[in-house]
Amino acid sequence: MRVCFVSRRYWPAVSGMSAYAENLLRSLTAAGHEVTLVSQYRGDRRGRAVYGGGPPPPERVPDGVRLVALESLGEQAVGEGRPADFEADVAALRDTITGLHARAPLDVLHAQYGYPPGLAALEASDLLGVPAVVSIQGGDGHWVGTCCATHRAAIRRVLRDTPALLIGSPSFKAEVAARHRVPAERFTVVPGATDTDRFRPAPGREPGALGDPPVLLYHGRIDARKGVLDLLEAVRMLREGGRRLRLLVSGTGPDLDRLTRRARRPDLSDAVEVLGPTGYHDAPAVYRRGDVFVSPTWAEGFSNTILEAMASGLPVVSTDVVGVVDCVRDGVNGLLVPPHAPHALAGAVARMLDDAPLRHRLARTALAQVLDEWSWPVAAARIGAVYEEVCAQWPTTSTSRGAPADGPTAPAVDLSCRFRREPHLL
Repeated sequence: MRVCFVSRRYWPAVSGMSAYAENLLRSLTAAGHEVTLVSQYRGDRRGRAVYGGGPPPPERVPDGVRLVALESLGEQAVGEGRPADFEADVAALRDTITGLHARAPLDVLHAQYGYPPGLAALEASDLLGVPAVVSIQGGDGHWVGTCCATHRAAIRRVLRDTPALLIGSPSFKAEVAARHRVPAERFTVVPGATDTDRFRPAPGREPGALGDPPVLLYHGRIDARKGVLDLLEAVRMLREGGRRLRLLVSGTGPDLDRLTRRARRPDLSDAVEVLGPTGYHDAPAVYRRGDVFVSPTWAEGFSNTILEAMASGLPVVSTDVVGVVDCVRDGVNGLLVPPHAPHALAGAVARMLDDAPLRHRLARTALAQVLDEWSWPVAAARIGAVYEEVCAQWPTTSTSRGAPADGPTAPAVDLSCRFRREPHLL
């Protein structure tokens, strides 16, 4: 099957979705699919500063995958003091897909992110008569459409008209269905996955073991919405109570400078180490430096970093929120606390550090579940089955399911949308 996979982010952008895309592409080619990756990227200084940017390096693209790199010129308008032109990026993606199809007919389009790539894939699907699959990611459900009428109409068109929608968890499905008034049965749940060959416990180390002093690990996007600033406050509370511990923070994102400044204050400076961006292939070594993984996120679609930590043998403390509760069950394979609650977070971390039998049991249970339920062979087989189903059910001629985003029924572009000023947060 000829698959065109369209993503908003890929390496060198540091993102869980970059890791997800790389693993899926490798799995698809291993299953015999012919895959083309069309990847947006930020080439400007501002975009590079937030995630890391520039075109995807060919050596990071799995063997057998054709790469088409597409600079997000519309999004980069913010660097020139203008609102981000998402519509221009959608059009560029759509035209790129149609050009690829003209040279070698495609069997299925798969967009990672509902907006902008999902809208572009849907428009290309209408033009070409090729079925589209869209993976709805965290930002699609939590942010897109809560900002302005333009984006609400765009994401709801994707949710209404795309032949097949994939989503990472039942709780996230329920949230997106309710927020955008779309039937929950429109979605197929395909949970996240991790590379269990790459992420595994350190040789000779029992899952749940502690060092002296114990090391808490945060690895992921440095964004206040991920709760990383709440974690700094929890660590301050624990140290104020006399605990010896260290915090290792790995990753990059829009709040990296803010976090670094806070970590340098006297009450934290000797306990917190900020690594900055960590490449995917270097991440296993970072997990092996930690004893307890802490993810105080406010909301997720599905957390890849939690799965990586579980696969690495680390016990997990996280939050009782959408996208986390589908893989972490309180007292079964991790500990959960309310979001936005540094005091509760500090209490859960203290419990994890003090109760060795609990800590070892949670870590062992989590590791076994990752291997059985959330490894890439399992996830890739589910996605391949969706491709087969959508192609078998697809009409032989093109159908027009809705007006294009720039068509006469679309709302006027709202240039006041907050994401026009900070598109990297979308």
